[in-house]
Amino acid sequence: MELCIIGSGYVGLVSGACFAEVGHHVVCVDNDKRKVEMLQAGKIPIYEPGLEDLVHRNVAAKRLRFTNSIEDGVDHSQVIFIAVPTPPQVDGSVDLTYIEQVAREIAGVLKKDAYRVVVDKSTVPVKTGEKVEATIKRYNRDADFDVVSNPEFLREGCAVPDLMNPDRIVIGSASNKATDLMKRLYEPFKAPILVTDINSAELIKHAANSFLSLKISYINAVASICEASGADVEMVADGIGMDKRIGRNFLNSGIGYGGSCFPKDVKAFISIARQLGTPFALLEEVERINAHQLNRFIDKIRDALWVLKDKKVAVWGMTFKPDTDDVRNSVAIDLINRLVSDGAHVTAYDPKGAEKAVDWKLVDPAKVRITKSPLEAVEGAEALILATEWKEFVNVDLAQVKAKMHTPLVFDGRNLFNPETMRELGFTYFSMGRPTVKP
Repeated sequence: MELCIIGSGYVGLVSGACFAEVGHHVVCVDNDKRKVEMLQAGKIPIYEPGLEDLVHRNVAAKRLRFTNSIEDGVDHSQVIFIAVPTPPQVDGSVDLTYIEQVAREIAGVLKKDAYRVVVDKSTVPVKTGEKVEATIKRYNRDADFDVVSNPEFLREGCAVPDLMNPDRIVIGSASNKATDLMKRLYEPFKAPILVTDINSAELIKHAANSFLSLKISYINAVASICEASGADVEMVADGIGMDKRIGRNFLNSGIGYGGSCFPKDVKAFISIARQLGTPFALLEEVERINAHQLNRFIDKIRDALWVLKDKKVAVWGMTFKPDTDDVRNSVAIDLINRLVSDGAHVTAYDPKGAEKAVDWKLVDPAKVRITKSPLEAVEGAEALILATEWKEFVNVDLAQVKAKMHTPLVFDGRNLFNPETMRELGFTYFSMGRPTVKP
């Protein structure tokens, strides 16, 4: 099939590459000329395992190409995906400026003698599909089209396998013709398909991400009780997770969730509920617990080091999760900024995200020294903080880490290390929801 994806960011680029991989012909459209030129030159603007090979292979096979022209993309496609940003506004509601703009641009190039399906792939508030349809009709009364909601459920760091082998495919549609076309599009993916009305499909994404955020905040609240009682949150989570009704996924205590989806989607769902006259107080508490986790963690550091000013502190991890270079809403970055504001001398290492952190997110990059390895970061450090659970950190020789540090204090914000191992190696080890261990 012939597909157009408007927006070549994270969702658009991964979706386009995966659709091309199963045999569809895909045109990815973006209004950023520099990004399009980069993609045309074979350079990938984001890090995602497996994505670069996928893009190169399908460009070479002439199943994937990039352009700045919406007209070019729409003219050559049966299905048009909208995958543009939907950033949060100050009050937590979703800014739909880009969605509305693209809907108008699509209306301007649709031909009356060619049926098209316009698909909302971006995460949008319920009833957005109705507004997209009304906008296109307002600017093009002769167009023959249907609007469909097809939310994405990609996890950064494993987005390619998530799209190639999805748990489910949700199609929100009021048109049998559009539904049949979407089913044909997804035939190669061999996944359960749930067909709903458009409003239900739009709610599914916000409800799913908010529930996962709730699960994380729940175990973090339990972790506070574990610390106060001397229990071990990892053991408690194992016991909870063995219940098939609950499951172990997303029951990992830490310094809170971050990234481009969970914080934004929870705020958006709270705002949506408020606008519909059905306040969602439970999610407001989820946000409060999440914010409190970083405060609790920093309190541990302050209690142990007493004064942070002029202390040399090493931080491992800057991205919001491993296997990505995404530093948007990264709790690790918030942590580093807080340490710097307290006067600490921070040395930081991240396998993929350091450059973007320096360019975009660090409040004062001059006060953070970026290193080329985890061992370089801990040289002379009075404390090591683990902020992102990259697998690389598990394989570091901890005996060398201790030898290089000024004082063997480790603050593990992701419960990556085994407390007994840390005790045997001679570290004073702090984690989340587990007893502190000392040599």
